[in-house]
Amino acid sequence: MPNGTGGFLNPEKVLLQLGIKPGMKVADFGCGHGYFAIPLARLIKDNGFVFAIDVLPDAIEAVNSKIKLFNLSNIKAIRANVEMFGGSSLKGSSVDMVLLANILFQSKKKSDIIKEARRVLKSNGKLIIIDWKVNNLLAPKEGWLISKEQSIKLAQKQGFIFEKEFEVDKSHYGLVFVKSF
Repeated sequence: MPNGTGGFLNPEKVLLQLGIKPGMKVADFGCGHGYFAIPLARLIKDNGFVFAIDVLPDAIEAVNSKIKLFNLSNIKAIRANVEMFGGSSLKGSSVDMVLLANILFQSKKKSDIIKEARRVLKSNGKLIIIDWKVNNLLAPKEGWLISKEQSIKLAQKQGFIFEKEFEVDKSHYGLVFVKSF
């Protein structure tokens, strides 16, 4: 599978740093065309499950096409709005990990996305934030970029505990948070 949109990130390399294990339930908020969701489904094996969530119909269509192409039975594409509390359509405290890869910079409702992630995460579940470095020349000119420091403050304000930073690439930062209680 080629290195996704523009060839920047290597999803397999990124995901290997996150302690993902077979059997986990993972939600990919703002999944796009399945750039992370498809490799996630392979990592968690048949006894795990990925919820690939996006608001755009063409994104869901693309993920559904890849699900068929790669014959994956442990992933479901869901059209939903994660900028609203309850908008993901997932049950509360139902997933082990929520991935927010290049979604926060696209939204003015960053705290609402984090709140919805918190709602669906199990206690001690992990929130993963991957986003553009603000001063990077390759970062999009449109949208609302959020710095690593702002992301940390935003997640902590919603009750997450910062665990660690991880390597993504020269244009992105990666952060891991834990949901407490």
